[in-house]
Amino acid sequence: MLKSVTLALPRFPVRRKACKLLAFGLFSSALLVPGVAPANSAWPTAPVTFVAPFSAGGGGDTLTRLYAQQLTGPLNTSVVVENKPGAGGNIGTAFVAKAPADGQTVVFGTMGTMGTNHFLYKRTGYSINDFEPVALFGTTALALVVGKDSPFKTVGELLAYGKKNPGKLSCASGGNGTASHLACAMLQQEAGIEVAHVPYKASSTAIIDVMSRRVDFFIDVTPVLTPQINGGTLRALAVTMKKRVPTLPSVPTLAESGLPDYEMFSWDGMFAPKGTPDDRLDRLHAAVQTALKSPEFNKTMTERGVLLQPLSRQEFAAMVQREFGRMGAVVKRLGITID
Repeated sequence: MLKSVTLALPRFPVRRKACKLLAFGLFSSALLVPGVAPANSAWPTAPVTFVAPFSAGGGGDTLTRLYAQQLTGPLNTSVVVENKPGAGGNIGTAFVAKAPADGQTVVFGTMGTMGTNHFLYKRTGYSINDFEPVALFGTTALALVVGKDSPFKTVGELLAYGKKNPGKLSCASGGNGTASHLACAMLQQEAGIEVAHVPYKASSTAIIDVMSRRVDFFIDVTPVLTPQINGGTLRALAVTMKKRVPTLPSVPTLAESGLPDYEMFSWDGMFAPKGTPDDRLDRLHAAVQTALKSPEFNKTMTERGVLLQPLSRQEFAAMVQREFGRMGAVVKRLGITID
């Protein structure tokens, strides 16, 4: 057993300056303790890594880069986008979950990676509780489209045909478990019709087949479809949010078109590893809010079909939990799995 020992130290006069130096030394030592991220109003002093858990050149990667460009100014440092694709976004997201909780590494999170993936995959490699929700960027509606020569002019006509001809309608998607797949399955269930699901590896291929009427209709996010809608090669019959979207003001919602309970939208935001200090989360959140308030950036994103939505950190965290439960229930009800 160790005995308590009291050391008798000689008394020397200690000057005030020496005390200050001693205190500074102790404080500096505390800063070097592994895992401790001290508060610092000057942070960040090094580039921030913004992980895009998608392949370069895709829609998610493009959005990540657009946001990263806007954050460089407010953060007064460069924001470097790093692609870590695979498993529907799970690989890159899991990487950030295990990153140091210092605010230097954040991830672009979506309805999929922070929601539906946990019900579609047996293993994701992370939990949404491994993250601190930093800020919502925006929400995006999906649109139901047909080819310009399609006989269907309204959702009502499409559904009427589906009810009279079970299994004859076909719906394209961007792949199993994607937002477009879930949207098709939700439509089938809400309308009480049988629809053949035709998954594609890329939305661009699905669009070509819908335009040529090899497939009857397609539901995907509006930024992907708006160029073809405006160009006249696709015809939008409805959007999936409860309210009409600014980029397609003449297109009714599915709720207006006979499916009052139908609502689906995609969303994206920034997430940091669990345990990241509040002052750094606040700094990142403030930078996002500055970007979202830019009239020019707002115009750019609105034209792309993204509705920027400033929320507090607490409001965003509540939204993530709410959507996790809502979309999880949808996936379970539809019985969709990937592995």
